[in-house]
Amino acid sequence: MSEVKNYINALNIYEVNVRQYTQEGTFAAFAKHLPRLKNMGVKMLWLMPVTPISVQGRQGTLGSYYACSDYVSINPEFGNLDDFKQLIKEAHDLEMQLIIDWVANHTGLDHYWTQEHSDWYEKDDAGNFTEKHGWKDVIDLNYENNAMREEMIKCMQYWITECDIDGFRCDMAHLVPLAFWADAQRECEKLKPLFWLAECEVPEYHKVFNVTYAWKWMHVSEKLAKNMVGINDMKNVLKIYTDYPPGALKLLFTSNHDENTWNGTEYEKYGDEAESFAIFTFTWFGVPLIYSGQELPNLKRLKFFDKDEIGWTNEEPALHDFYQRLTNLKTQNAALHIPSNIEVLSTDYNENIFAFLRINGDEKVLVILNLSNRDKLQFHITHPLLEGTFQHLFSDIQYKLGEVQTFELQAFEYLVLFAVK
Repeated sequence: MSEVKNYINALNIYEVNVRQYTQEGTFAAFAKHLPRLKNMGVKMLWLMPVTPISVQGRQGTLGSYYACSDYVSINPEFGNLDDFKQLIKEAHDLEMQLIIDWVANHTGLDHYWTQEHSDWYEKDDAGNFTEKHGWKDVIDLNYENNAMREEMIKCMQYWITECDIDGFRCDMAHLVPLAFWADAQRECEKLKPLFWLAECEVPEYHKVFNVTYAWKWMHVSEKLAKNMVGINDMKNVLKIYTDYPPGALKLLFTSNHDENTWNGTEYEKYGDEAESFAIFTFTWFGVPLIYSGQELPNLKRLKFFDKDEIGWTNEEPALHDFYQRLTNLKTQNAALHIPSNIEVLSTDYNENIFAFLRINGDEKVLVILNLSNRDKLQFHITHPLLEGTFQHLFSDIQYKLGEVQTFELQAFEYLVLFAVK
């Protein structure tokens, strides 16, 4: 179990929007990017739902990934089952794991269950299919129906036995009873150990899930970048996460498919601080997420229901090296693998500078972020474990630091230093 935990603590996840990733929008076309992603240090691929999309109630020309019409078929837009199996094989050959998005709360309007098992769905007072959250293209499942629950688990097992997937990212997990997820985990892991990611922020769900979303951090960090709150507000949210069950991990991100489309790119949200907050996601305790195209960087909102290709070129993405250095640090540096060693450091500008030190034996990582537009901020940091030789993550320059050390940062500048043994 400790080996599994250590692996997850060193993990990073890359979310794949297959439709928008290439001109073809297929598994086979995406697979051509696997060597580049392997070189960038990606450890786990999360594919948005691979199942076919309902026609009835479809939004846009292609519809929402999250309006499923069949839990055990492939969306023909992406290819066929053999194409998907080949993608997984190639990912595994490159030592990357692959998880799929699982939408258990609802189906599309014309899922075949609506005809064969209408009692598996929630109904309104008039006996019609219904949906509680304002989504126009889906209808809610009834989790008081045990037959539906059993079939849902069988559908999940299909992807493990047939395709050898490595786990599930569970959409709107908190809308589905925790008892169901516990049953699903128990039955699915009879087949192989799996990784479980929940789109929710309910601490209790860590009884099943390895990782849950850090929505609160993402929202407060965006407000901080827009000068709507202060650094202390972000610290308060991070304190909440320390009160989660022991070993609980949060998914840290500045973008994902929902954020990019509906709320804006990381540059719309964070402006000049986008890279600083990306650094935070890799160096604070949790699991960092990279969304399709962030390494370009992608500067546009991708359409959700229609084709809208990411603009790759033949050149190496501008932030490939940036993310490669962060993924390697996260994977290799033991200081980033345990939760109890984060020391937030005081500076002369606590309202502008967020600094913290991670320590695990001889391994140390020092992170200093100027989360303001103030230039030439000169400040001191005092800590007995600062003394020694450190290397700059992005420039490779080495520095001798003392117990009391002076730094100067320009507006939005950041430093990531790791101890050289």
